[in-house]
Amino acid sequence: MAINKKLVSLLFLLATVISSSSASFSDPDSDSDLVNELVSRRSNSESGVIHLDDHGISKFLISSPTPRPYSILVFFDATQLHSKTELRLQELRREFGLVSATFLANNNGSNLNKLFFCEIEFSRSQASFQRFGVNALPHIRLVSGSTSKLSDESGQMDQSDFARLAESMAEFVEQRTKLTVGPIQRPPFLSKAQISVIVALIVIATPFVIKRILKGETILHDRRLWLTGAIFIYFFSVAGTMHNIIRKMPMFLQDRNDPNKLVFFYQGSGMQLGAEGFAVGFLYTVVGLLLAFVTNVLVRVRNLNVQRLVMLVALFVSFWAVKKVVYLDNWKTGYGIHPYWPSSWR
Repeated sequence: MAINKKLVSLLFLLATVISSSSASFSDPDSDSDLVNELVSRRSNSESGVIHLDDHGISKFLISSPTPRPYSILVFFDATQLHSKTELRLQELRREFGLVSATFLANNNGSNLNKLFFCEIEFSRSQASFQRFGVNALPHIRLVSGSTSKLSDESGQMDQSDFARLAESMAEFVEQRTKLTVGPIQRPPFLSKAQISVIVALIVIATPFVIKRILKGETILHDRRLWLTGAIFIYFFSVAGTMHNIIRKMPMFLQDRNDPNKLVFFYQGSGMQLGAEGFAVGFLYTVVGLLLAFVTNVLVRVRNLNVQRLVMLVALFVSFWAVKKVVYLDNWKTGYGIHPYWPSSWR
């Protein structure tokens, strides 16, 4: 009996040691637990994008052994850079959410849990930015299940691919993961309720609009509207407004030598500021309005002295405006404009 008791005690002690050692060497979170937690976090997000911090990156990417049963597409964001419109971080973040929502809508079963869309913000995850080696934004990187080093840039999305927004992101995901994202499902511009209200208003207003059109009492019959619109289009055309919008030119710059001063005119043919274009557009518009006044209004005046006086003033102001435009062009480009006189006049 004593031998049996000692044998039982020894076996019990051995089982305790083995169980404790196996528990100490086992992973705190199994792969299934990590996937379940990611699924839970994704379900709590409106677009399916999971918000991660340094702890989440460590838990789902660093501490988890490879190969992992999932891949993570990370969008790197920085709230303090949202004011820089040239980076388009907020727009890219919305497009990233559209790709995530589209992926959730077009996939089910096991494929749904093979890829998770996540984002990390710089102010709360500076250590993660350093681990990934991210020094510039925008930045999107795919961390596959076999990736062991976060600094590996092989999963980085090229900067040139951001031009097509969500469509290029979806192509990037499909090429790298061999999963299907599907056509991007963008929300409609107007909801069904808004469309119903608009249609009802149109139906109610149609009889009244037809009545006013037949009487010629609509705003489109007002000549002042067309006159104002013509001047507006002329001004913005000669001011180079489309050039400023397309190239996103600022209205002015800060003087490098004196930060308290502003530069409204930039010397050089390769750049035109917004204020500079508006100044030239104003001068052109003055000449155009004077020409229209002389040819359409002044000819109706019966007093010849008044006609001559106004004509001289119009010519003087037009000459001054054109001279300023020529001077500005010469100052910017260095090219001079000289008058040409026929040889018979010399």
